[in-house]
Parts: sequence; structure tokens; C-alpha cells
Amino acid sequence: MKSKKYLYLIFILLLSVACSSDSDNGSNSNGGSDSGSNGGGSSDGGSSASTWSIPKEEIVDGSGKDGIPSIDNPVFILGDDSRVNNYMKDEDLVVGIKIGNIVKAYPHKILDWHEVVNDEFSGRKVTINYCPLTGTAFAWEFQNNSTPYTFGVSGLLYKSNLILYDRETDSNWSQMELACVNGEERGKLPRLIQVVETNWKTWKNSYPDTEILLDEQGFDRNYQIYPYVGYLDTDDFLIFPVKPLDDRLLLKERVHGLIEGSNVKAFRFNNFVNGNVFKDKYQGKDFLLVGNENVIKSFIIPQDLIDLDFSYSYNNGVEFFQDNLGNKWSIYGEVVEGPMIGRTMNDSNSVTGFWFSLASFYPAPVIF
Repeated sequence: MKSKKYLYLIFILLLSVACSSDSDNGSNSNGGSDSGSNGGGSSDGGSSASTWSIPKEEIVDGSGKDGIPSIDNPVFILGDDSRVNNYMKDEDLVVGIKIGNIVKAYPHKILDWHEVVNDEFSGRKVTINYCPLTGTAFAWEFQNNSTPYTFGVSGLLYKSNLILYDRETDSNWSQMELACVNGEERGKLPRLIQVVETNWKTWKNSYPDTEILLDEQGFDRNYQIYPYVGYLDTDDFLIFPVKPLDDRLLLKERVHGLIEGSNVKAFRFNNFVNGNVFKDKYQGKDFLLVGNENVIKSFIIPQDLIDLDFSYSYNNGVEFFQDNLGNKWSIYGEVVEGPMIGRTMNDSNSVTGFWFSLASFYPAPVIF
């Protein structure tokens, strides 16, 4: 117990130092300082419990509004730039996004300190959001009356998971609920963008033309230091309260979860060591899961492809799996070579994250 308190105190100290240093280095962030003082993004939730669609008594203030600054003017370099070797190792995790011909990587070690990146893909406003405490990453976009929204870190947490706020209405959005839970936009859902979470080596080999966030974003941060000291080293150490907890797996085991409504099915990485493929029927849908010890991707199989035989075929290139008709598929479910070139599979509604988070947001999930 003493060790946990010690780790928590170190975390608070690091966070305090990081937040105080932003007064001279916040030019990259909009800061949200012009938001209405009565909005849902204020540090105390900003409104009565009746205005929340989640239990307000389970919401905690972790860092204060914008205490963790979002990156609003992200700086990228090419993946083959020599500067990348100064801050990235092959095993470092990244969140990868491919929209059209634009390919980008967002390292965990930078997202750990910022959690939200407001980016743009050929004019499309896309928000990448990552919660270090639950290990979950999404990319989404939302607009109202043709106005694209940008997001910041509210400082609030629900089940130890990130709550964002939008800067247009100051409404609060729960990352794992995938919805606005408080404010003017309550009940609205963002449009999800497909992401791949894997290590840097896999991503750069699959997409050598990728861009990657530079480790100089205009903030006083040392991205080589993990801000939540000891958090990943102690399985049962949770900084903030979470309920319910499910002990069928280790709390911080990374799993891939298929989300179907209020249901989740979890797939363990140890079932994919050295590469594997599974077909699985869940909640009336046919899914294909492909992966290895570094990445799991899942797709909804179109009915005209349901009888195909798929096999893992990743060999440090763009091809990730293949089928018995000679088609070679990328990690994004695109045929990159073969008779059906250009064909794509629909992405599943899924997330990779810590077991405790999936099990708390979706109680009693099925384990594959």
C-alpha cells in the first residue's frame, strides 16, 4: 500500500511540474480559456448530476481543465528522417492513421503527455485521443451545422478514462462511451476513424512513406520520461477508482475488444503470437481477426467473402494477410494485390486497451 501511495505522489508531482511549465510554452494549445464558465468542461463538471448521462458521483477531476494540454498545431516529419531515431525505438507503440494517401503515426510517448491531438487530413478535422490510464486510442470527427469541432482535455475522468470537451460548446465527451455525456451536445456520437495500434517497426515497414509526430511540439516536455511512474509495472495499481473490476484476466493485460452495442468480446494477444487469423461470429455479425503479438485488427466480413480462407502473411511490408484466391490484404483491410485489388473490408467497432477498462465499461465481456 505504501508503494502505491508513493507512486501516486510521484505522478502528482510530475503532473504539477508539467502543468506549471505550460505558462511559457502553451503557444501550441488553444487552452480553452475562452470557454463559458458554466460549461460542462469546467473542473467540477459544471452542472448538476441530472445533466449527465453517466453517474456524476463516479467522475473525478484528475488534472483540471487543460491541465494536460492538447496538441492543436501538430508538427510532423517523415518516418525516414534521421531525427526519428533520436526519440523512437522499434518497439515503441504508435497509433497509426491512414486516410486516402495520407499516413501518420502518433507515438504513445507523446500522447502520454497530451492525450488529444487535433489534426487535419486534406481539410478534414480529425481528433486523435488516447487515454494512458486505460491504454485506449480512438480517432474521431464531429461537426454540427458544418462546423467541425476541436477537442481538449477536460481533466475529468470516468472509470479512470479520459473525458474530452469540445471547444465549440464546452460539452463533455466520454472516450470509452464514444458519446457526448454532458452539455449542449449530450447524446451525440462522433464519427469514428479507423486506427491501428502497433509498434513503430511494424507501422513504418507497412507504410514507409508515413509521417510521424516530431518530439518537439512547442511544450516543455521530456517525451523519453513516462509521466505515470510505475503505473505499467504494477498490475493492481489504479490511480483513480474503477468499478466494477473483473479479475478473470490481469487488470492491465492489453486486449482487443469488439464493441457491439453494450457488449464486448475480448481477444488476447497470446492467441496471436507469431501471427494468426480467426473467423468469429459475434452478435450476429461475421468478423475476421488478424494479428500477431504486436497488433490485432478486426474486420466485418462481407457476405460475398464469407467462404474465403484467410491466412496471416505479414513479412515486414504492406501485405498483412491473404486469401485463397490470391488476394493480398493490408492491415487496413485493403486488397493491395490480386484479382480484387482495391476491394476493402469494413472496419469493426473495436479498441485495444487494458482489460480492466473494457470490463468496467462493458461488464462481463466474453473472452475468446
